[in-house]
Amino acid sequence: MARQPCRLPQNSKPERGSGVFRLTVRNTMAHLDSEVNEECLRQDLKFYFMSPCEKYRARHQIPWKLGLQILKIVMVTAQLVRFGLSNQLVVAFKEENTVAFKHLFLKGYSGIDEDDYSYSVYTQEDAYESIFFAINQYHHLKNISLGTLGYGENEDNRIGLKVCKRHYKKGTMFPSNETLNIDSDIETDCLHIDLQALSKNPQDWKNSSFFRLEFYRLLQVEISFHLKGIDLQTIHFRELPDCYVFQNTITFDNKAHSGKIKIYFDSDAHIEECKDLNISGSIQKNTQYILVFDAFVIVICLASLILCTRSIVLALKLRKRFLNFFLEKYKRHVCNADRWEFINGWYILVIISDLMTIIGSILKMEIKAKNLTNYDLCSILLGTSTLLVWVGVIRYLGYFQTYNVLILTMQASLPKVLRFCACAGMIYLGYTFCGWIVLGPYHDKFEDLDTVAECLFSLVNGDDMFATFAQIQKKSILVWLFSRLYLYSFISLFIYMILSLFIALITDSYDTIKKYQQNGFPDTDLQEFLKECSSKEKYQKESSAFLSRVCCLRRKGSDDHLILIN
Repeated sequence: MARQPCRLPQNSKPERGSGVFRLTVRNTMAHLDSEVNEECLRQDLKFYFMSPCEKYRARHQIPWKLGLQILKIVMVTAQLVRFGLSNQLVVAFKEENTVAFKHLFLKGYSGIDEDDYSYSVYTQEDAYESIFFAINQYHHLKNISLGTLGYGENEDNRIGLKVCKRHYKKGTMFPSNETLNIDSDIETDCLHIDLQALSKNPQDWKNSSFFRLEFYRLLQVEISFHLKGIDLQTIHFRELPDCYVFQNTITFDNKAHSGKIKIYFDSDAHIEECKDLNISGSIQKNTQYILVFDAFVIVICLASLILCTRSIVLALKLRKRFLNFFLEKYKRHVCNADRWEFINGWYILVIISDLMTIIGSILKMEIKAKNLTNYDLCSILLGTSTLLVWVGVIRYLGYFQTYNVLILTMQASLPKVLRFCACAGMIYLGYTFCGWIVLGPYHDKFEDLDTVAECLFSLVNGDDMFATFAQIQKKSILVWLFSRLYLYSFISLFIYMILSLFIALITDSYDTIKKYQQNGFPDTDLQEFLKECSSKEKYQKESSAFLSRVCCLRRKGSDDHLILIN
């Protein structure tokens, strides 16, 4: 007879043990799934905090960002050096022309400015001669100048000189009788003298009523004119020449009415696009090579920018995974220190550097093509970006314990140093205002607030101490005694106390870091979580390989990019 299969009676029910078995299996699978997710998260976290060399040894991932940063350092530095040499030519051309203008248009100029002004006159005859000398020199400029200069149009699109005088509206003054009758309203009269008028008899415009100056109510005489020039020295460096417009102003300042008229010369140079350039040779080809090089720098920085931005985004996703897991398993939130571990400040630094390099390179290309002339802004962008690029190198040195002392000490001491500087700054500002109001009339270094701040900062660093003490004028004994009390108290307070405490704060942080490097840093929640695997390694030696395989099999395709964060 054939064997009948075993069947349960119709009215029979499954035993209770079978349901318990299924529940046990379900709980076991859930526990296994939880361990798999935990192991996957732990592996991703460990990989995220590895150095580029450790990542290569772990998963043979090529450190693209490291190689890109090294290439970028070389490219950006070479670009900066090239632009710096070109910018030096521009600055030198402006400064040399300013010196030449002072010798051309200022009568009796010695070559050294007296103070913030060029020189001064003390008689009416010298004042008239200085004004007429500047006008005559402008008329004969092409015959006496050594430079490549020509006349330029002023704001009114007219070629020539513009002479303006500012004076009180009316008044009479008799110092011997100590009487004064003056209207404080200020009038401004201007006279335009073109080249045709200058070519006529000079006595015609010299004897005009405009030049009859009443010095007792005269405030200022201003002579302004525009000149044009071409910088030919760039040709020797295989660059296209620049065309300049010099806005020159000679100011005779009599506001003090002290018997001394200060004469200022100001030259504001602007670079303009040359209208017609016809230069034979290899200059144009050299310019094209430089533009191609700048374009390659932009491409390198764009790639670095994209990779660093991607790393930050993926790090934020990984942090979200860790926060959710930690809250689900341990029923509490992660501390702020662990949250900030996922925000890599070096990537933010690189992103800022890349943005500044890209903008600066675009400006440099426009300047090289003579479409823009803003050298100063381009210098600031390229110089700051290069600074940040080289500072970013410290990040890779920080992977070595013997090289990361500076970074760790700065991170540990920065909050305390900022709080200390906030308190010390209040005392510093108090001394600044006090020195300005009391010593300003008697000492050159205390005339302005910014000058006072710079002088006090020099004293803190032990610079120029004797000169600061010696230059105080002894016109007032009371002020002289106060200056001694002021300087001695400031130097004693800031050098012997505040500066010593400042150094002590940094030294204390350095000693703490050295102690941690010898005995180990305190473990945070994140570090404890990463160490759990090593503590259970012996117990789970056989199952770890299984979990790793399951982790790889169960990882979602959307999570694959998380292992490529750094």
